[in-house]
Amino acid sequence: MVLHQMATVLPGGRLEIVNEDLKQGQTVEVALPEPTDRRHLPIIGILNSGPGQRMLKAADEVRACLASEKASWGR
Repeated sequence: MVLHQMATVLPGGRLEIVNEDLKQGQTVEVALPEPTDRRHLPIIGILNSGPGQRMLKAADEVRACLASEKASWGR
C-alpha cells in the first residue's frame, strides 16, 4: 500500500504524521523531495520554477510591454 500524505515541518526540522491506519511499531518509508536551494538558481531557473508560465518569454516582448505601460502614464 502506498499512502501519500502532506505534513508540516515542525521546529527543528521534525515531521509528525498522524494516521489512524498506521500501527504502533510499524516501519514506514518516508520519501522527501530533494531540497532546492533557490539562492543558487539563476534567475531564469527561479522564474521557470514558479506556478504557471511566464507571460513574456523574450526580451523584445518585455521591452514592448514596458514601453506600452510607460506610454500610458501620460494619459
